[in-house]
Amino acid sequence: MLAAHLERHLRSWQGPDPLKPLGLATGRTMEPLYRTLVERLLSWSADELEALRARWCSFNLDEYLGLSADDPRGYRAYMTHHLAAPLGLPASAVHLPDSTAADGAVAARRYGEQLSGCGGIGLQLLGLGSNGHVGFNEPPCPPDQHCHEVELTPATRQQNAVLFDGCVEAVPQRAITLGLWEILEAAEIHLVVTGAAKAGILKRLLDLTEPDPALPASWLLTHPNVWLWCDAAALA
Repeated sequence: MLAAHLERHLRSWQGPDPLKPLGLATGRTMEPLYRTLVERLLSWSADELEALRARWCSFNLDEYLGLSADDPRGYRAYMTHHLAAPLGLPASAVHLPDSTAADGAVAARRYGEQLSGCGGIGLQLLGLGSNGHVGFNEPPCPPDQHCHEVELTPATRQQNAVLFDGCVEAVPQRAITLGLWEILEAAEIHLVVTGAAKAGILKRLLDLTEPDPALPASWLLTHPNVWLWCDAAALA
């Protein structure tokens, strides 16, 4: 169970050695995971929880550009609702790209530098987009691209329109995302795929024996420590 694995990982934060930051993802796929993780963590003692809050450090994969910091459709609001608020995490320890940045390229570079300054990702959570993207790394995608500003494809905007009352036109056209370089530098990666809608793209991914730039998630084949978590519907 991934939530149990994450809890064990977080318990290691109670020791004397600092850990690399968590790499967090958003989306409907992650909601059950965060819900279960919160339930498990809230069973810790008060001292354990306080120690966790004091040492928490996470970096999200991506964020839309053009939304206010408190827009409920943005990923900061998502993380606050699903993880930070229930656990009482300090907002300053839950890092996301700046959705209000006037210059997305500059903001992306600063976000990548901030992550690098914290030692890079220790454990990275990933979802799988319907076109094979991870984060907002849209196809075709090289493995050495760093954190960057990206124009979202029509397929990605359509997939995410559910958070914008089904209106594709309301979904921002641009975003900031960690690149595959930062993702592949993580010590361990956990790819979570659920639902019948992802069965086709998951099969394409599992049928590959080497990376294909047209399917960004396929670069995970080059990583030595990747875990795949999926349900029966996604494997159908």
